[in-house]
Amino acid sequence: MRRSIAILLLLGLTCLSAGAAESDAQVGARKVALDLAGAFSNDGFKIRDGYWTGAIKKGENAVVAVNLYAGNQYWFSVGADQEVKKFAVLVYDENGQPVPVESFEAEDKAAAGYSPTISGQYFVSITPTEANTPTFCLVYSYK
Repeated sequence: MRRSIAILLLLGLTCLSAGAAESDAQVGARKVALDLAGAFSNDGFKIRDGYWTGAIKKGENAVVAVNLYAGNQYWFSVGADQEVKKFAVLVYDENGQPVPVESFEAEDKAAAGYSPTISGQYFVSITPTEANTPTFCLVYSYK
C-alpha cells in the first residue's frame, strides 16, 4: 500500500477528498458530472453516493482512491463549471500502473470506463489539458 502511494506521488499526482462547504463553482461542476453520469444510467449503471470536487491547474493531477470489485463495470465521470475544453481521466492499479480504459471526452466533461479483473484499490487521475484552473467534480457509476 505504501509503495503504491509512493509510486503515485512520484508520478506527480496529488490526492484530494471531498469537502463539506461547496462554492457555486463546485455545485456547477457537480451538475455537469451528474448529467454525464446520468447518460450511463440509461445503460443500467447506478450512480454511486458521494463525489469529489476541487480546483486543479494545467499540468497538475488530482487523484482519488477507489475500491473496485472484479466483475463490475465502472464509469468515472468528471465535469467542470468553467470553460475548460479537455480533461484526461485515467485509472491506475494499486501499483501505480495505468490500466486500459474506454474514454469519453466532450467540452466540459470527460469519463473513463473500466472493468477490473481483480478486486482492490485503484486510483482515478483527473488532469485538465488546457490552461484554465477549473473547478471539477468526479462521480462514478457501477453495474
